[in-house]
Amino acid sequence: MNKNHLALASAVSGLLILAGTLSAPAIAAEAKEKCYGVAKAGKNDCATKTGSCAGTAKTDAQKDAFIMVPKGLCDRLAGGSTQSS
Repeated sequence: MNKNHLALASAVSGLLILAGTLSAPAIAAEAKEKCYGVAKAGKNDCATKTGSCAGTAKTDAQKDAFIMVPKGLCDRLAGGSTQSS
């Protein structure tokens, strides 16, 4: 009886953990925003007006290069903007 109870508890725990990991990316994606003008050279997250992919920012704080930050943080960063220039 104890082995069956342990196996059932393990299975339920596994399902709960799996359900939590499947919903986490959706929550994480909603809690982020693009922050322009704060990325270091070569550390931007995506394409810019002058580069076709991530990591192509030529200078620090390039106005069209962004990084993803937690929602609400960009407004508190010096030079940060949620709009591309």
